[in-house]
Amino acid sequence: MNRRIALRHLALISGGLAFIPSCDFSSDDILSAYKNLKITQSQKQLLGNISNVIIPAGEIKGALDIEVPDFILVMVNDCMDSEQQTLFTTGITAFPEFAKGFSSLGNKEKEAIILSGQKLEGDETEAGANNKAISFFLNTTKRFTIQGYMASEYIQSEVIPYSLIPGAYNGSVLISDIQKPRING
Repeated sequence: MNRRIALRHLALISGGLAFIPSCDFSSDDILSAYKNLKITQSQKQLLGNISNVIIPAGEIKGALDIEVPDFILVMVNDCMDSEQQTLFTTGITAFPEFAKGFSSLGNKEKEAIILSGQKLEGDETEAGANNKAISFFLNTTKRFTIQGYMASEYIQSEVIPYSLIPGAYNGSVLISDIQKPRING
């Protein structure tokens, strides 16, 4: 073998080995769709689990079926200032430590953890700052879960049909004859 070719191969291999420690081969990459948030896929799944506890599937679709976690992340990414976004990401990062084994618990235990997390109060310590972030994260998640669920196409078209204009006026109908109350008019 030619000595120059061997030295070139040796230089390429050693250069490649020098860059391997700086490469991150973890499968939990940051989602690039949300520019202002540093959210991973596992955190998005956790958000889906929490929103599914808030509005579970039953006779009608639940929050996870309508993809409410995407709505939550878009609202936090686009509509909140940077301080609130930082508080949200700190809360979603600190929540697994607060609720150990959250995904393996039953629905009643998950509800209890979410309710207790919403009532946390922060103080000047690091643990207090984490409690404040967890409380902000859970309250924001609950608010945007309900907003995204009620504004979804599924709810507005199939469950509670939305009418742009209130129904026609009919003055001769008795109140007892009204069949189904319309939520929008």
